[in-house]
Amino acid sequence: MKIHDEALARLGAHIRALREARGMKLKELADATGLSDAFVSRLERGQVSSSVANLIQIAEALDIGVSELFANPSGQLRSDVTVHRHGDVAESRSVPSTGYRWQLFAGGMPNDDLEVFHLLFPRKNRMDLMVSHPGQEYCYVISGRIRFHVGAEVFELAAGEGIFLNSELPHRADNVGDDEARILMVVAKSSEARSSGRSEHFDWWRVPGAATSTRSGKGKTSQGG
Repeated sequence: MKIHDEALARLGAHIRALREARGMKLKELADATGLSDAFVSRLERGQVSSSVANLIQIAEALDIGVSELFANPSGQLRSDVTVHRHGDVAESRSVPSTGYRWQLFAGGMPNDDLEVFHLLFPRKNRMDLMVSHPGQEYCYVISGRIRFHVGAEVFELAAGEGIFLNSELPHRADNVGDDEARILMVVAKSSEARSSGRSEHFDWWRVPGAATSTRSGKGKTSQGG
């Protein structure tokens, strides 16, 4: 079995385990996401890849963050100390069929206030969705050129430049360079979630009920990868 096939099998098995842990039938998950029963069944068996838009819908239906679809829960709720040394290599994960790769550098526990990501944008990449979620975020361009869309404004950033934004504003990021682009991203929990003590997980691609397709403008997404 190829590495890609193994990753799909792990993802599918985890989605099934999460669904069953919530007492959801396969049809209930399919209906909640607008995907077909057959597609969800094949996804859970690791027989088909999924677009990031579909993973967003599945995560929403399961009431988790997208990265939790790939995580192996340790039971720990809050990080204590995280240190990175020169030469350390964080685990790199990909979102099937999108080309995106990401590494979680720090944070990521349910009760953490921050998460720090390293994101790799494939060549000539474009996001399909404008996202909006509680909290704040900062993105620092390590290499390449990234065009950030925030509300009606557009900012094109080169290596060494960064952007801080209110994550509740609709936003997306596109790779507009000729090569892969990399950014360092810090995401902060909203003050409301922090004061309430709610356990949340943050994802730069998570869209809690506010997805808007840049192609159709109607918030609809297509099936398949």
